[in-house]
Amino acid sequence: MTVTELAARVRLSVSPCHRRLRDLERAGVIRGYRAVVDPAAVGLDFEALVFVTLRSANRDEVTAFEEGVAAIPHVVQAQRLFGEPDYLLRVVTTDLTAFQQLYDQWLATLPGVQRLTSTLVMKQIVNDRPLPA
Repeated sequence: MTVTELAARVRLSVSPCHRRLRDLERAGVIRGYRAVVDPAAVGLDFEALVFVTLRSANRDEVTAFEEGVAAIPHVVQAQRLFGEPDYLLRVVTTDLTAFQQLYDQWLATLPGVQRLTSTLVMKQIVNDRPLPA
């Protein structure tokens, strides 16, 4: 939405609204802006969740694993978890064959991986929801 639309919604004039917006950006409350692209529209309509268990949780292994994950463009979200498994990866590809190749060539060869367990996403119910007020 434009600053003018935002100002009207929060009942401020444009200048103070713009100033507050910039203050929130500088403070790091607003981390950025992005376009939300429909994965299916760009041919990435296959999604899997991959649970990863590492052999050990030593700092070097964790760092190497996380750097490896960050270098794989098809991993669109990665979260470190408490307990087991150690990580949850959200992976998008064109189809099952592409996922299998990514799994074998990249995910299974990441440093420190003991076990990978995957599940396929059947349907998105809630996705890219704004944070609650």
